[in-house]
Amino acid sequence: MTNALEQALLAEIEAEGPLPLDGFMRRALFDPEHGYYTTSEPFGADGDFITAPEISQMFGELLGLWAADMWQKMGAPKDVVLAEIGPGRGTLMSDALRAIRRAAPAMLDTGTVCLVEASPRLRAAQAERLSDHAITFTDRFGKVPKGPMLLIANELLDALPIRQVVMRDGALLERCVGVQDGALVFTDQPLLHEVPEDLPELKEGEVAEVSEEGRRLVEAVGTRLAVQGGAALFIDYGHAESAAGDTLQAVRRHAFHPLLSDVGSADLTAHVDFAAMARAALNGGAQAYGPISQRELLRRLGIEPRLAQLVARAEPQTRDALVAAYHRLTDPDRMGTLFKALCLVSPDMEVPTAYETDDAFQP
Repeated sequence: MTNALEQALLAEIEAEGPLPLDGFMRRALFDPEHGYYTTSEPFGADGDFITAPEISQMFGELLGLWAADMWQKMGAPKDVVLAEIGPGRGTLMSDALRAIRRAAPAMLDTGTVCLVEASPRLRAAQAERLSDHAITFTDRFGKVPKGPMLLIANELLDALPIRQVVMRDGALLERCVGVQDGALVFTDQPLLHEVPEDLPELKEGEVAEVSEEGRRLVEAVGTRLAVQGGAALFIDYGHAESAAGDTLQAVRRHAFHPLLSDVGSADLTAHVDFAAMARAALNGGAQAYGPISQRELLRRLGIEPRLAQLVARAEPQTRDALVAAYHRLTDPDRMGTLFKALCLVSPDMEVPTAYETDDAFQP
């Protein structure tokens, strides 16, 4: 039985031909009436997935301390903009602001906090969570207020629509969604438009993924940093170097879900190509550092002493939960190495907090 979004897609594809994969993902995730992020509550134990800020307050606090330290390195500008793209339920920013208020209160006294969020439903949740703070909302990055900027984006890039190209008989084809026997199916079609010059070399049958939206966004962030100054931190799961591979997946209620079944009811994600994102930042004029693993980022920011502080004053049951959260965030077989962190800084900026000179990205 097909849902309303599937019925609409079936009719459109029958009339107009196969839909490119990025177009399909855009509809499945962001359709104004039936898209996943329009209609679902994806976050937390009762949703479809749990992000790092929902696992432990330590994550957002440490990113807040990263922002406070970077602000000091920037010369403590009064007009700084602290921005987050894809802020979920506001958990990360809430924890970050609490840490900044302790470490660098002047940063918040004169700066601006801006959340980039297109969903009215999520904006309402964020406004409620952050009701003690003055928050500016905008629906896209290009509208973030001007000024030196500190930007955080956690699990954003993996949710942006991607193209997939596949090598068949020595030619590149485009992965699309078509119709067969009244059902949605994947189908390979002639390339719709050019592929990037840095596309990995493919063997017969291999797939390469291209996040054009991700590249455009990161390049725009790089350009903004080059012109107005500041730093940006992108944290996501993915690979450090560009490589072939089909990583597209659907997740519903913390389990894998068929990609073309019950469209709009599951989250669609793909692993981030961090090298491609770093090259996009360089194209925009910024410096890039990393990616380093989430484990390394959190350890360099001080997660172990912060854990010790929290454990020292916690009840036994809470103590166990804190330790479990620490392991979930940092263990190599959990989120520790699959998740990575790419830092962008303006051309005149010194090595960013939590990074080392050797972490500078080499194209």
